[in-house]
Amino acid sequence: MTKCLHVRWPAHFEPSRCPVHVQNELDIAAPPDRIWACLVHATMWPHWYSNSSNVKILAGTGSCLQKGTIFRWKTFGVTLTSTVKDYVPNERIAWDAQAFGVDAYHAWVIQPFAEGCHVLTEETQHGCIARLGNLLMPDRMHKFHQIWLEGLAKQASSRSLQSV
Repeated sequence: MTKCLHVRWPAHFEPSRCPVHVQNELDIAAPPDRIWACLVHATMWPHWYSNSSNVKILAGTGSCLQKGTIFRWKTFGVTLTSTVKDYVPNERIAWDAQAFGVDAYHAWVIQPFAEGCHVLTEETQHGCIARLGNLLMPDRMHKFHQIWLEGLAKQASSRSLQSV
């Protein structure tokens, strides 16, 4: 029997406690290890997800995300500092993200099935900038997370994972 995976929310980031919460999901015709390889090679995100840039690993061992890795990156025009908080290879990864006016938590969950994987991504946010962005452009984060998922699907399903 396949176990049902879900996000393990820290209490502060439980969706019911946050003014901003988005959830996207997609079935991807790729095995978990290929999806995982794309997610943990964060410095490669800008090659297949246009809403990310300047990804730099600040602390951690190696060039891939691991539990405790600290990285800086830019998305939605904001430079964030993130720390990987949840990490189970080929199953789940999540990080927090802080910047002025933003306190966020972004999680990914990979659920294998016969034809590939079901991938869930959810994010919750606190902060004045997060609330303002959600008020002025309520569907923007959902739209771009869907683009991220679709880019992940294309990258993970490609015959060769470029530079991964």
